[in-house]
Amino acid sequence: MATDNLIAKLYASKKTILTTKDIALIWEETNTANLLAKIKYYAKQGSLTRLSRGIFAKDKEYDLKELSTSIYTPSYISFESVLRESGIIFQHHDATFVAGPYPMTKKIDGHMIIFRKLKDSILYNGLGIKKEDCYSMSTPERAFLDTIYLSPNFYFDNLRSINWERCFELVGIYENKQLVKRLKEYQNHAQ
Repeated sequence: MATDNLIAKLYASKKTILTTKDIALIWEETNTANLLAKIKYYAKQGSLTRLSRGIFAKDKEYDLKELSTSIYTPSYISFESVLRESGIIFQHHDATFVAGPYPMTKKIDGHMIIFRKLKDSILYNGLGIKKEDCYSMSTPERAFLDTIYLSPNFYFDNLRSINWERCFELVGIYENKQLVKRLKEYQNHAQ
């Protein structure tokens, strides 16, 4: 296959972040050695930007949320990132907060990404998770529950926009009686 076609195939994808697996699927390359050699060539040429091991951007205009959820699978944007966008907290954080399988902080291309570990039964449950173009993001209610699940005494600036009925529908996925109790306390405090 001509080399121009390989890059054209990557740019035809709507994704701004590509993992090695994504590239292998797009290029239909099954030989790992060939795949890595081609990726290395295009990264050296400047057609791909290596951001981290196995993670590449087509150019510098990539989506940070897409990058954040491409590092580990499964993962989704949650916690302070969603709460801030929803007006539930007012504190600004430069980091992107992600629910994932490992607790970790990574700095990639000047961006801080903070992963908070949730157990698999929660991570794999799609309730309260919105699928955006190339990443997943929790609803404000799911982000609220994720946060009070891991941080019982978290301070929220504005709980008026929380849909409490939706929270009580979602709380069962955590299988945690203390979380139900905490949720009721936050609801009483908000009213």
